[in-house]
Amino acid sequence: MENNQEFMVQYLNKLGCKVNTKAFEYIDLANEWYRNKKTKFHERETISGVKYDLERLNMGKRLCADDANLCEVIEINAQTNTSDNDIILDVLKSNNFDVMYRKQLEQMSAAGTVGAYLRIENADLLENGEIRGGKIVINWVEAKNIVILNCVNNDILECAFMGGSYDIQGSKYSIVSFKLNNDKKYVCRTAYFDENGKFITETTVTYGEVKPFAIMRVAEVNNLEEMAGYGLPKLFNAIPHLQILDMTFNMWFRDIDKSDKMVFLSKELGKYNTETSKYELPSQECKKIFLHVDSSSLPNKDLLVQEYNPVVRISDVRESMELALSMLSLMFGFGTRKYTFEDGRIVTATEYIGSRQDAMQEVNKQRFEAEQYICGIIKAIRWFKKSLNNIDLKDDEINIDFDDTYIVDKEARAESMRNDALSFDIPQLTLEYFMTKYNLSKKEAQAWLDNAQQKEDGDGDEE
Repeated sequence: MENNQEFMVQYLNKLGCKVNTKAFEYIDLANEWYRNKKTKFHERETISGVKYDLERLNMGKRLCADDANLCEVIEINAQTNTSDNDIILDVLKSNNFDVMYRKQLEQMSAAGTVGAYLRIENADLLENGEIRGGKIVINWVEAKNIVILNCVNNDILECAFMGGSYDIQGSKYSIVSFKLNNDKKYVCRTAYFDENGKFITETTVTYGEVKPFAIMRVAEVNNLEEMAGYGLPKLFNAIPHLQILDMTFNMWFRDIDKSDKMVFLSKELGKYNTETSKYELPSQECKKIFLHVDSSSLPNKDLLVQEYNPVVRISDVRESMELALSMLSLMFGFGTRKYTFEDGRIVTATEYIGSRQDAMQEVNKQRFEAEQYICGIIKAIRWFKKSLNNIDLKDDEINIDFDDTYIVDKEARAESMRNDALSFDIPQLTLEYFMTKYNLSKKEAQAWLDNAQQKEDGDGDEE
């Protein structure tokens, strides 16, 4: 475990909380490959005892980034009323939702779990421990800083998070735990520590019955032991294939590094320097290729000039690369042809996920998980706005539109929608076509449609 994890565990144990430290082992190993760190696997030693490190391809980051693309969000509609919806969107925007959500998708793909919790800044603390007013702040947390305290039927009821802040005076850490009291209300306990893990102070605030945090996990069933409540770290299961990929790359790297042609010359062909008592070559360029040796050392003693041409195992490298890439692609739900090895680099194939039903099923499962995560954050925002700011936001249905450009051929889909819109003369189809073709929001597309209809009506009046 990392140092911050250790004192987080120590603090929670003092509170009487049981912490699953085994989960951290899986998460930390997965994160090593996501962050392209040197692992024990990359530390090597030659037969003669010389230590060296394997080169690293950083394919773990590429896999997680491509996986994250499948759950990108285009638009969120959380309220029927436009002004109320803007209130929620403003909270998300002020907390950098677009950037942090995209970042969390990658982190989740690697380590299996991410989370977010809401807190209030500049609020008034009442004598009964409740708060009023203030600004809603969303803290985005990766798996290594999440401790699940109570999970029932895969529903996380109680949880703790670690956060950090940094200034010119040093680092400061906080551990925030959310636990239910006897009234089924969430009690938020926040403890602050310095960079050495020394306790500074602690605050306790009582919230309501609505969960003030949300957890997003990999939708695939977690088959690892002692990880109840956590999502499956995809990169952990992919480590053997990532190792093969790095080894294959290093085989290719070493072959190229040692592939220079060499020509062995018998010393009799060289010019003898009486001052140095050595046979010398005529120029510096010759020294890069030619090497003087004793005739007795040559493979064929009858030849005074012999060539050595090292073989670069291109075919073996390509086959090994392709197999490892296919296995990695399959494990991440991309099918077997997501990646290919061409011209010495890994490129994305032109096959679309939309043509494969099995892959689409995995995408839909993960999008449902992402929806639940975003909805959980929005529901918490609604509660905070009502309870702390006296802004009554109705419990409307939350609609989330995902970006399908990474799944299907956008141009082909847009053309099909255009044909349908022209054939059936349905305004909604035209609206969807504008949104897909020109990457417009629903409001922008509606303005385009209204403008087109006004022009058409005006032309008709003139006739």
